[in-house]
Amino acid sequence: MSPQDTKSFNPSAVIVLAAGAGTRMKSRTPKILHPIGGISMVGHALAAAQGLHPDRLAVVVRFERDAVAAHIQALDAHALIVDQDDIPGTGRAVQAALEALDAQHEVHGTVVVTYGDVPLLTTALLRELVQTHATDGNAVTVLTAVLEDAAGYGRILRHNSDGTVLGIREHKDATAAERAIREINSGIYAFDAKVLRAALKKVTTDNNQGEMYLTDVLGLARNDGGRVAAVVTADRWQVEGANDRVQLAALGTEHNRRIVEGWMRAGVSVIDPATTWIDSTVELEEDVTILPGTQLHGKTTVARDAVVGPDSTLTDVQIGEKAEVTRTHGTGAIIGEGAHVGPFTFLRPGTVLGADGKIGAFYETKNVTIGRGSKLSHLGYAGDAEIGEDTNIGCGNITANFDGVNKHRTVIGSGVRTGSNTVFVAPVTVGDGAFTGAGAIVRKDVPAGALSLTVAPQRNAQGWTAANRPGSIPALAAQKAADNASN
Repeated sequence: MSPQDTKSFNPSAVIVLAAGAGTRMKSRTPKILHPIGGISMVGHALAAAQGLHPDRLAVVVRFERDAVAAHIQALDAHALIVDQDDIPGTGRAVQAALEALDAQHEVHGTVVVTYGDVPLLTTALLRELVQTHATDGNAVTVLTAVLEDAAGYGRILRHNSDGTVLGIREHKDATAAERAIREINSGIYAFDAKVLRAALKKVTTDNNQGEMYLTDVLGLARNDGGRVAAVVTADRWQVEGANDRVQLAALGTEHNRRIVEGWMRAGVSVIDPATTWIDSTVELEEDVTILPGTQLHGKTTVARDAVVGPDSTLTDVQIGEKAEVTRTHGTGAIIGEGAHVGPFTFLRPGTVLGADGKIGAFYETKNVTIGRGSKLSHLGYAGDAEIGEDTNIGCGNITANFDGVNKHRTVIGSGVRTGSNTVFVAPVTVGDGAFTGAGAIVRKDVPAGALSLTVAPQRNAQGWTAANRPGSIPALAAQKAADNASN
């Protein structure tokens, strides 16, 4: 189908229902703002809707209105925020949205209704719904699925002879025979705007829940001679909503399974998909290898031939080609081509490791730039620092960057070699090619090519152990050594 043909099926409007309180979630956070795969549930819903390229998009809100509205506007500044009033029910929510859209200019053509808590729904399935609706000239087209356990869902009522859709019965209003039906209403529809507008004026609250049911529109449209049809999806996950933490976790697991499978089919090796979590916003290149126990979040990117894991959690981290990151927790860092990080490394925001560099075991870094080929191999802290190229930072080195009030920078040049347990008391600069001795405390700048030593006389208190720890294991060992020396 050509882009022009596809555009002919673009809906006039998409209405996303996001007004529910979500009390079963037992959370101060509005239900639709809970994340799956690094994106809020309503964010997933908006992305699926935006993929249809509708003329307009409206979102109906109520619970925690301001927080939800701000989040939606951050995702889509052009979305129309509609407040649901005190009249309960999905029918009233859609009516409020349609009235708000009509107030701008009257809606004609197809109106799609979807929900803010159905995160696995795809644009492709919505497009199938819209295309079927338009091609068949339906008044209403409902998206349905067949479930083993349909409890809680509205049931699709069909004509016994030809299977045409007669209407929908909400679960709480259904008879025992109707509850035995396994085809359920997803709550996702394509409507003819004129039919929807007219039918909503006739919908009442005369039901067990005292609500305006959007489902009543189907029967009203059919009674007026309109064609009501269904698109049945075999993928139940696309119509599953999350009402509590258990359902949220199940949807999150399935979403992650799909994300991981998609990357594997795109050329990424994931050694253990069951223990690997990848956000929707992560980008991976071909021939990346992800080892077990790895979590990739936010805007993390991993370039070709890099290896990540095992047991690494990275958020907003950029990893260059052929880099290796092992047992590392990192946020907001850049790891250069061919660099090595880990194991047991903590990369804090602002860490930039150059190509072929190394940050090794039990190292913490923050707001530090490390040049090409430089190595911080083990047991140290580098913060608020700049380190040149081909420099080797010895074991146990610390940049003492905080004076109790302000942070200060340490600058270490290229080709520098620092001894074990060197402490750089910032602000301080070490010139290119300089050395520091083991245990040095660098309080003043070190010129290029110089050796910095902190020398204090060593005093040995002969016989101290025997005098101060008599009978102890060290004292016995010392006595044995003395006896051996005298023989």
